[in-house]
Amino acid sequence: MHQASPRLAAEKLPKTVTILGSTGSVGKSTIDLIRGHREKFQVRALTANKNVSLLATQAKDLKAELAVIADESLHAELKSALSGTGIGTAAGHQAVIDAASMQADWIMAAIVGAAGVESTLKAIQQGRTVALANKESLVCAGPFMMEAVRKSGATLLPVDSEHNAVFQVLDTAQRSAIRRIILTASGGPFLRRSRAELAGITPEEAVRHPTWAMGAKISVDSATMMNKSLEIIEAAYLFHVKHEQIEVLIHPQSIVHSMVEYIDGSILSQMGAPDMRTPIAHTLAWPERVRTTGDTLDLSKSLNLVFEPIDIERFYAIKLARQALEAGLGYPTALNAANEVAVEAFLAKKLPFSAIEAVADKTLQNIHISAISSLNDIFNLDAEARALAGKALAALQ
Repeated sequence: MHQASPRLAAEKLPKTVTILGSTGSVGKSTIDLIRGHREKFQVRALTANKNVSLLATQAKDLKAELAVIADESLHAELKSALSGTGIGTAAGHQAVIDAASMQADWIMAAIVGAAGVESTLKAIQQGRTVALANKESLVCAGPFMMEAVRKSGATLLPVDSEHNAVFQVLDTAQRSAIRRIILTASGGPFLRRSRAELAGITPEEAVRHPTWAMGAKISVDSATMMNKSLEIIEAAYLFHVKHEQIEVLIHPQSIVHSMVEYIDGSILSQMGAPDMRTPIAHTLAWPERVRTTGDTLDLSKSLNLVFEPIDIERFYAIKLARQALEAGLGYPTALNAANEVAVEAFLAKKLPFSAIEAVADKTLQNIHISAISSLNDIFNLDAEARALAGKALAALQ
């Protein structure tokens, strides 16, 4: 992962920022932090998918220069909501990508799923400092993303709490001294349930995460452990390590966010309350620090920190991720696409919770992938995987 040299303390303020996906959980947490330090940041652009009302409210509150709604049918509503404010508006997929190419010191890439790949890549290609919350960008197009980072000189700062933790304790000057990276996982709401007990799980149950406040899709991914599976793939690309060097441990308290073990036996960890504002703040102010409104740990109180190995037969999404990385080519892309189809079907109550991984597994078994040489190849593969996942879904219904 490219890491730029720290800026001088006398850096000109305010820092200009763009938030791709401002109405999602990460985007809202980012805005909460900016509100606490208005004098430090100037918002250039905010983008959202469909939530016009919240996007307009955010844009007016932060005096953004531009508000972009991905759904073109909602452009008139957005323009009406921002009439007389002087805030520019735009709509459509290309408008979101254009917002990512605007001059800004810092860009939050928080669009959920494969939909965020193009805008994230565009921000990277501009040589910006990109806070990466959209893990699917690396899962789907890791080699392209990292090559773009190298060519443009962009700085990629991981926002996922686990990868941000690794980033904070990883000694990049001594890569050969790294024995393994240990990602922690809460285990989600169904950690102690057997596979047989998962068949009747409802979407309402699956989105009630015991420690984190997240959107519906990522909450379901946490419950199946697919989120952690995608994080293994993300970590392999971000930190240039083999997947065999990445271990996952169940840690229900979500206090130790990840660890790095070195060959001398030292294990360095990053700790914090389970609040996404902490890793977001780290990337927003990097290489400096900024106060947050989030919770902090009281180390004077007894902390019962539990770590246990993950049962990959129980959570076999982990096995699928390792298989996809081992196979290479576009298999991680196919895994992500199939999972998105399956999760969407589950949330729509068209697929049992216990069958989500089966759709992904069947898709990986049936897809045939040749060499990937362009981003268009990635998009075509994504479409093919979604079609195969749809067939697997139909067979299970």
